[in-house]
Amino acid sequence: MTTHAGTGTFAPGRRPLEDFLLGLDIRIDGARPHDVRIIDDAFWTKALPWGIKGILDAYVDGWWECDRLDEMTTRVLSAGKTIQAWRALPLAAQHLVWRALNHQTRRRSLEIRRHYDLGDDLFAAMLDRRMAYSCAYWKDAATLDEAQEAKLDLVCRKVNLRPGMRVLDIGCGWGSFVGFAAERYDVSAVGVTISEDQVCLGRERTAGLPVDIRLQDYRDLPDERFDAIVSIGMFEHVGYKNYRTYMETVRRCLKPDGLFLLHTIGGPTSKVSCNPWIAENIFPNSMLPSARQIAQATEGLFVLEDWHSFGADYDRTLMAWHRNFEAAWPALEASYGDRFRRMWRCYLLVCAGSFRARDNQLWQIVLSPNGVRGGYQSVR
Repeated sequence: MTTHAGTGTFAPGRRPLEDFLLGLDIRIDGARPHDVRIIDDAFWTKALPWGIKGILDAYVDGWWECDRLDEMTTRVLSAGKTIQAWRALPLAAQHLVWRALNHQTRRRSLEIRRHYDLGDDLFAAMLDRRMAYSCAYWKDAATLDEAQEAKLDLVCRKVNLRPGMRVLDIGCGWGSFVGFAAERYDVSAVGVTISEDQVCLGRERTAGLPVDIRLQDYRDLPDERFDAIVSIGMFEHVGYKNYRTYMETVRRCLKPDGLFLLHTIGGPTSKVSCNPWIAENIFPNSMLPSARQIAQATEGLFVLEDWHSFGADYDRTLMAWHRNFEAAWPALEASYGDRFRRMWRCYLLVCAGSFRARDNQLWQIVLSPNGVRGGYQSVR
């Protein structure tokens, strides 16, 4: 039965949460867009004890509402260490499991298909015209299409693409980068992904170009060398137990004078487990690397040439995706349903808030096997 928060339901964590939010100028049952409205008192007794995961699940279930979920998230995450206690509720057991097991083996990695094979109609409606599903570059862009092409061009310039080169994209999605590089820089390109839907649509979208999109795990790449390698928004699915294997694979496939660009979301601390809500509902077995984990994985394999951080651009990218998603919802509703809409809204807006708070980062890292003779010239 749905009840209002004003009934006085007792829950041990209720007062601490109310006090915590009040300190961030967020009111329970307030009238401002970033205030929280409790719709069902089950939130206090059935959701709150499960920490962040329970709170987000309760939003999807409709037990609470917030008109500006992105802004509320920004305020909460900006609290820094104060929020750690809420994040830590009851995740100790999960942490031990993630330490013990490799959640990104070849077999387990296939679970990510649950996300990328959701439906081409969903992603085509939400993303830009090239279907680039990673942070755009808004430095001189006014629209999502412009910002995504600016990102793709930035990557091409950073790895110094030239006509006739051969480039590899690890985690190529629907072919946005390989198609762009072949069109604009006159190169041939190989893209690998483990999503069957992405392979089918990617091949269709790059038909007629010197592009080869393969259904292949990065660990199964054959012994072939490339002039340049890029990986855009895929490293989040590799897992800390496989970071070194991933970098060794890149090193094996890259020519001695080639460049490798890694485009990845990054976390502020080194972790060995995932965000439980994201892993269960959005990206199975995903994990954000830290700067230290990336550096350790590349030690002895690469020279660091450039490290570019522009995580604030992901806030703007996610908000653009959210606007596109909401605008397209009338055409998507029959296929996905209202609960999916709330889950997807939660995913996009909470992630936008996390980048706005600078809790999550976005990095483009350029690496070379032996160091660029004379020095690498940074591109912005």
